[in-house]
Amino acid sequence: MFFPIGDDQVHQGHKPYFAYGFIALNILIYLYQASLDPAAFNAFVLEYGCIPSDIEAGRDLYTLVSSTFLHGSWMHLIGNMVYMWIFADNIEASIGNAPFAIFYLLGGLAAGACHIYFNPGSTVPAVGASGALSAVMGAYIVMFPKSNIKGYMVFFRVNVPAFLFLGFWFFQQSQSGYASLGDTSGGIAWWAHIGGFVFGVLCGFLFRQLYGVPGLKVAKRSERGRSPFG
Repeated sequence: MFFPIGDDQVHQGHKPYFAYGFIALNILIYLYQASLDPAAFNAFVLEYGCIPSDIEAGRDLYTLVSSTFLHGSWMHLIGNMVYMWIFADNIEASIGNAPFAIFYLLGGLAAGACHIYFNPGSTVPAVGASGALSAVMGAYIVMFPKSNIKGYMVFFRVNVPAFLFLGFWFFQQSQSGYASLGDTSGGIAWWAHIGGFVFGVLCGFLFRQLYGVPGLKVAKRSERGRSPFG
């Protein structure tokens, strides 16, 4: 199993204020969630999570956004924030702060819409940043396909090209998404991942036209062990 911890960085560009700000916001919100007793925690998720049947009825439309900042557990939060740390900063550095914030939120909306389409009538709340992050990853595979995704395979430090890592990730999501069709028991929102990623890929081609692709700063071999995050 490959566990990613970093990537090649954009050499010059916009400071990723929103990418890091979203990480902080997600952590702060989950700290509040974790402070609640189980009943209040569940009530909070029901209030601000995205429930397909409610959206279809035109109710609680704000949850299409609020749900992207909620998480169901510490592991859910940590996994998403690691991916945010790795992939979001390069996109923001490339396209600018305000465009990135708009893209991220639209990616979350696209992911939510796809989830609702494939889970009509569901009363299970969906939460998590993974739909919006999938959009970021979709844009990343288009803009930085040869970037080195740095990580560990068991105890060995390895680099994997982004197009291989993200391509395999999308293949896994697609397989799980098709397998989940007709399953109304809840679980992982695979179709939010798929919809977000496809949206991000389309935006990635647009970003290449509008902003170009900045150069990446590749760490020298002697420098790669200094910090776990690139």
